[in-house]
Amino acid sequence: VVTLVESGGGSVQAGDSLKLSCKMTGYIGDLDCLAWFRQTPPGHEREGGASLCPRRSGNEDTLYANSVKGRFTVSRDKSTNTPFLEMNSLKPEDSGIYYCADEGTPHGSLLLKFGGKYVGYWGQGTQVTVSS
Repeated sequence: VVTLVESGGGSVQAGDSLKLSCKMTGYIGDLDCLAWFRQTPPGHEREGGASLCPRRSGNEDTLYANSVKGRFTVSRDKSTNTPFLEMNSLKPEDSGIYYCADEGTPHGSLLLKFGGKYVGYWGQGTQVTVSS
């Protein structure tokens, strides 16, 4: 069973920074793509924000949505396979629930595609609120 638990969300002012992390347990492939999605406002479709795909060479491919490019950075602690999302210069429109996701297509799960890969393992989400 794969479980993901996000942390690091909170309420900040515009221009501030936050760093989200995602504790992952269970079978997580070393070459699994990891992604961060957000849902804003609640009930709307989740949109991909950033993804990180490890390569056998040791390199990592990253991809960002235009709305966060240059402000957000996705990374991974290789020793613990923990993904992070560092968010700088936050804007009120960045407010929402942020989810980390792992590559896979488990039966019955919400499947979304970002960066060419389907993710189907999700955390419960962490709330980010940015005030103007």
